[in-house]
Amino acid sequence: MNFKRKLLIAALPVAFCLAGLAQAATTLKIAEIHPAGYPTVVAMENLGKKLEEATNGEITYRMFSGGVLGSEKEVIEQTQIGAVQLTRVSLGSVGPVVPDTNVFNMPFVFRDVEHMRKVIDGEIGQEILDKITDSEFNMVGLAWMDGGSRSIYTKKPVRRIEDLKGMKIRVMGNPLFIDTLNAMGANGIAMDTGEIFSALQTGVVDGAENNPPTLLEHNHYQSAKYYTQTHHLILPEPLMMSKTTWEQLTPEQQELVKKFAKEAQLEERQLWDEKSAASVEKLKAAGVEFIEVDTKPFYDATAPVREKYGAPYAELIQRIEAVK
Repeated sequence: MNFKRKLLIAALPVAFCLAGLAQAATTLKIAEIHPAGYPTVVAMENLGKKLEEATNGEITYRMFSGGVLGSEKEVIEQTQIGAVQLTRVSLGSVGPVVPDTNVFNMPFVFRDVEHMRKVIDGEIGQEILDKITDSEFNMVGLAWMDGGSRSIYTKKPVRRIEDLKGMKIRVMGNPLFIDTLNAMGANGIAMDTGEIFSALQTGVVDGAENNPPTLLEHNHYQSAKYYTQTHHLILPEPLMMSKTTWEQLTPEQQELVKKFAKEAQLEERQLWDEKSAASVEKLKAAGVEFIEVDTKPFYDATAPVREKYGAPYAELIQRIEAVK
């Protein structure tokens, strides 16, 4: 009896340690509106796998792709309260809360995709992430995902800026984007991604603006057969973690999250380039016409938007332009 009691007492610390370990385990719910196999989804899944391996299962993950946890706005709200731990966010959604991010939202602020990547890989990119982290958004900015170059796709061809006049074009719910399309002569309509397909079918909108993979993956090409390459927006998209979750991690775990997030930034970029090229080929095969236009009239038309929204960031815009 005595011997058994000794055994039990000896086993207690082990039991408490095991209970402590079980309690310390963190499951990251990762949410994404894009479907499985999309570059951002794959990069975030791989980030989750690396964290599981590096922490010996102290951190695990579950991926919720294809918008199963709601629209991007709903996912942001869930991440802010800690119900979702990790997500990729369109900058259009962050701009109204963290005004400095609107610098990247400015039409034609980047010369091309290569210029954008140099900016986000350098000190300016980190500064903007830090501003998100230090804001009241209740999220930690970890890295940048490449959202590609956005152009306009429509049901009727747009071969010059005048063709856009009066067209109802879906944009993300940010006044800057609405003003951008309005400045081009269109009528910018804010709408969630999940609503675009039926809105195109029913004529609620005449088109939308996004990149080729989104046009393909969300089946918008079934209604919108013309892709006018304005490249008016080249938007990096922040990879964000709930601050509530972040503060529950140990300093060592936080360092691992940062490290793997930066790796995800470069991995997603390679996946994006492959996906984008393949998407263009598939869209062409499905009958989508890619229209090359002179972008100068679009650039000139949006000058008042850059003046209106860019005034507080004049110095930052100069620094972005100076990146070679």
